[in-house]
Amino acid sequence: MNFSYEQLRRCTVAVDLGADRTRVYLRQAGVVVDEPSVVAVDTRSGALIAVGTPAQRMYGRTPPRIRVVRPVADGTVHDVQMAQRMLRAMVGEKVRRAWRRRPLLRAAVCVPHDADPLARRAAVATLTGLGCRRVELVDTLFAAAVGCGLPVERPEATMIVLCGADTTQVAVLSLGAIVAAAQVGVGGETLYGAVGRHLRNRYELSIPSDAVRDLHAEVTAGGTGGLPGDPDGPVVHGRDAATGLARTVRIDAHEVHAATHGPLMAVLDTIRGVLHRCPPDLVADLADRGVMLAGGYADLPGLADRLHGATSMAVHVADDPAAAAVGGVTAMIEGRVRPLLSLDALH
Repeated sequence: MNFSYEQLRRCTVAVDLGADRTRVYLRQAGVVVDEPSVVAVDTRSGALIAVGTPAQRMYGRTPPRIRVVRPVADGTVHDVQMAQRMLRAMVGEKVRRAWRRRPLLRAAVCVPHDADPLARRAAVATLTGLGCRRVELVDTLFAAAVGCGLPVERPEATMIVLCGADTTQVAVLSLGAIVAAAQVGVGGETLYGAVGRHLRNRYELSIPSDAVRDLHAEVTAGGTGGLPGDPDGPVVHGRDAATGLARTVRIDAHEVHAATHGPLMAVLDTIRGVLHRCPPDLVADLADRGVMLAGGYADLPGLADRLHGATSMAVHVADDPAAAAVGGVTAMIEGRVRPLLSLDALH
């Protein structure tokens, strides 16, 4: 994906439309939006009930007339109109007035690597509908690498693994360009879903997604219940699938690891595939430098250790992994990143 540093420096707004969270940066104001990408809508009138955090709290708890939707999935806008309404409500009237005072407002938005033309048009349409006169598209992988502080412009390899809610993207970069990249439909929510399915299949127990997250964190971080039949294993509260009544089950930690083994293997296979497509000299660089984890689910408990055990490479987690992409675009807008070579000459 081609983009120009010169055009990015003319932008005023940077937007990261993620499946999990939406972030908006405004020049001279900083990050003005950092909210979940969730909208609650009244199905009868079509009116917005809530956006962001309040809408996320409604998930799974609404009456039939209220629908909670996510207009962004896999890093791509699937519902342009709803995404526009969500952004309009998130940024607030003060920011919208600032936008209207700039008749030639330019914006930069992150899009997944190798996004198809339809996905690119959806991202552009979302921002032009809010008053942006020009929209620059930036590869999310490149932006996240810059946001993590990786020396992407140097003639040496850097590798980033971007763990999102629905997908995981992997790339090796050198000399200001992506050498090899791939994407797999496995994200943080995929791991939580695998644990939830295991509990339903084995114990006939249904639990909310928030409970799955707490369970995963307790098992992988605390190391409780490491042996089969451990009486001190974590306790899970949920609904019995047969009777519909509340029920409590004590499980073993190894069950959680076994349930997430398949999705994690898909991520590891993707990493291996990217490395196979890289020249040996770049792979040798990575053996010393290691891998950088970024994205909203990069800090999943135990994820870095399991990737290190499977790849034998050092795995680092970014200081602020969730905001790496918007931070990278912000750095390019503010001119804090200057390439050694012109990107236009590389493509």
